[in-house]
Amino acid sequence: MGMMDGKSSAKTWLIAEIVSGMALTLRYFFKPKVTINYPFEKGPISARFRGEHALRRYPNGEERCIACKLCEAVCPAQAITIEAEPRADGSRRTTRYDIDMTKCIYCGLCQEACPVDAIVEGPNFEFATETREELMYNKEKLLANGDRWEAEIQQNISIDAPYR
Repeated sequence: MGMMDGKSSAKTWLIAEIVSGMALTLRYFFKPKVTINYPFEKGPISARFRGEHALRRYPNGEERCIACKLCEAVCPAQAITIEAEPRADGSRRTTRYDIDMTKCIYCGLCQEACPVDAIVEGPNFEFATETREELMYNKEKLLANGDRWEAEIQQNISIDAPYR
């Protein structure tokens, strides 16, 4: 028992823990820093990242969505609402495509269910709002997102294509 008291008092008087802590600090002090200056620098994002939703268009400007409503059916949060009607040329297109982003759980099932890659979860993760109403996305907002992020979305889809 006397031996334990000796070790305990030696640690107390020699302050071994503080010295080892300072050694660890000095070891990392001279290594390169890994901190990212966030608003000005951004870290890499995976090609499979699921961010803000977007509706895509074909290269000729025609919207991709064919109103099959698979995304609405597969959505576990029931965040998607679609209304559609046939057009003059006989094709079906949506008249209403709404996503309640406050309900969305970003599972990616809508993107997986879409047969024409119309609805995608894009690379944008900076879409904070001040009101809940701003998170109710309609067709125009989703198409604008698709137009804004199309280059990145297309690149991410092509990177991920071998694994689909």
